[in-house]
Amino acid sequence: MIYSTEVQNMCPVAKGAYHGPAPIPEEGKWVQAKEIKDISGLTHGVGWCAPQQGACKLTLNVKDGIIEEALVETLGCSGMTHSAAMASEILIGKTLLEALNTDLVCDAINTAMRELFLQIVYGRTQTAFSEGGLPVGASLEDLGKGLRSQVGTMFGTKAKGPRYLEMAEGYVTRIALNKDDEIIGYEFVNLGKMMDAIKKGTDANEALEKAKGCYGQFDGAAKYIDPRHE
Repeated sequence: MIYSTEVQNMCPVAKGAYHGPAPIPEEGKWVQAKEIKDISGLTHGVGWCAPQQGACKLTLNVKDGIIEEALVETLGCSGMTHSAAMASEILIGKTLLEALNTDLVCDAINTAMRELFLQIVYGRTQTAFSEGGLPVGASLEDLGKGLRSQVGTMFGTKAKGPRYLEMAEGYVTRIALNKDDEIIGYEFVNLGKMMDAIKKGTDANEALEKAKGCYGQFDGAAKYIDPRHE
């Protein structure tokens, strides 16, 4: 180590008391984190790319500094879905610091990793006060039984009004309107349930019908429209 002449010519002064870093909450414990292995927690965060044409929601489950579980959900850009596939392989097994300094292919995923790092190392995780944290695999519970991201897709124009395309429940097939042409409900298909039924041998049309549901005042509406073609 090289010291400047000014520092070399200084007289030494003893350092006072050392209390260590402020403790942060981690999985129901207060921890003085000094090394990466001192960090644990599960949390979520979002990231975006420079042109803001796509976004990523990233969920990490960190145990003793190692990423044991990663859920990568992307929206708005076709290329980032392939980046997410690579990131799901890249992230697991890395230390938190390694992951922060790894190219996760898509800028939105990189940004999400940065935001999660800040949450985790400052003790702002979802499991900060949960004793023992959450088991590996917990992020899949956010997806529900169909193991699909909860996506909302809506479109609207001044000329023709709003169109519901996809809700958390599933792919919207019909919108229900009242006599004033106001939306009062919708019909949806749970694509996860439909595909599960088809894989088990159910006829596709039958599986489609069984996976349908409706919300709001759907029954008895004045009019039904296909949101994609009408």
